[in-house]
Amino acid sequence: MESISQATFDALALLMSGDAALWGIILVSFKVSLTALLLALPAALALGFVLSFWRFPGHWMIVTLNNTLLAIPTVVIGLILVLLLSRNGPFGDLRLLFTQPAMIIGQILICFPLLVTMLHAAYQGVSRHAWETARTLGCSRLKTLWLITREVKFSVLAALVAAFGRIVAEVGCAMMVGGNIAGYTRTITTSIALETTKGEYVQGIALGIVLLVLALLLNLLVGISRGRSIQGVSQ
Repeated sequence: MESISQATFDALALLMSGDAALWGIILVSFKVSLTALLLALPAALALGFVLSFWRFPGHWMIVTLNNTLLAIPTVVIGLILVLLLSRNGPFGDLRLLFTQPAMIIGQILICFPLLVTMLHAAYQGVSRHAWETARTLGCSRLKTLWLITREVKFSVLAALVAAFGRIVAEVGCAMMVGGNIAGYTRTITTSIALETTKGEYVQGIALGIVLLVLALLLNLLVGISRGRSIQGVSQ
């Protein structure tokens, strides 16, 4: 086994070399995760908003169900999707198993409850009279939602960062429904798992560095945005 320092040096060299296989894995991960996040966001915004501003029969049940989904391990979500999408499953005819669309579906199921929970909390910080005031002034429902969302934009940004970080770094569901197919469904985390079991650490370290840098950049983005907001208010 190579020393840790030598393996890390080789990993950095691999990243800098523009290795097609390595960057292909990174692009697949980002493509799948960003697509899942963008598809989940509109419904999560709407549900988080509704749960915050209205009480209706079944309200507590929806909140409880969402919290339950939030606690389900990603590997269980992968198992459910495999059962549904396998050849003998109810949706087997769609031939989605071991494809990127299947991975996107899995990641939507993973990030949606987290988005709803964080957006629900964000909207609860806004006065309920804001909706009535905006509607009284003639704003449409969609415009009112947009105006209120702008008031909690940093909380929304934090929710997006947390959700993206959760899905881009998960391995269980991606491995089960994607199949870890080279050049198609192999992601950063599934590749790390594969390379580690083979005793090949260089590519795993390189991909791990990408995840660490991504986490740092995303949290810096949230921190800088909050800092500018506070500075703007103080001025």
